[in-house]
Amino acid sequence: MIAEAAIAFVLFAGGCARSDSEHFHNIGCSTMANDSVEVATFGAGCFWCTEAIFSRLDGVISVVPGYSGGHVLNPTYEQVCTGRTGHAEVCQITFDPKRISYDELLEVFWKTHDPTTPNRQGNDVGPQYRSVIFYHSDAQRQRAEYYKRMLDESGAFDAPIVTEIVPFEQFWPAEEYHRNYFVRNPEKAYCALVIRPKVEKFEKVFRSKLRQAQ
Repeated sequence: MIAEAAIAFVLFAGGCARSDSEHFHNIGCSTMANDSVEVATFGAGCFWCTEAIFSRLDGVISVVPGYSGGHVLNPTYEQVCTGRTGHAEVCQITFDPKRISYDELLEVFWKTHDPTTPNRQGNDVGPQYRSVIFYHSDAQRQRAEYYKRMLDESGAFDAPIVTEIVPFEQFWPAEEYHRNYFVRNPEKAYCALVIRPKVEKFEKVFRSKLRQAQ
């Protein structure tokens, strides 16, 4: 399904904040010299999986699961699970751009879920599991759109990328029991059978980007 080498090449051949080319300079990086932290919001299927992955990255300060993109105010998990609220399960990621760039977060995002299946990740089916990037700045939008286009053109995936790239409007934190779900519930079937294999693969691929404690 995924040509991992192709994804890495597309995302980092020019590299945000690593390239001197005029093209990348004009696109703009999300790393702002005057900002101490930045925020990214991604939907990549079940937010338990997304949180378990991004929370292991060095430079990520916090990962909060929640809901974005819908029309229901202050939604509950049960409401979102109906697929009728318009919300996606997402994680809001606060990160230090001096330690990890937005481009690196995009690489992890596209390598750790299937962005070619609309409204589905594995056995998790419904619009709440759609692949989506909620951008917080025009720079984030341009980077996400650029790399989505480059990945499609490179043939990194067997099918076209369906990831939505839309402006961030509102984030509703999920209920407390969803926080650190994988860490707190390793014996649960979903954690053992779905999240753990994904995390183990992620840790092998991104070993150099993990927190020292990992």
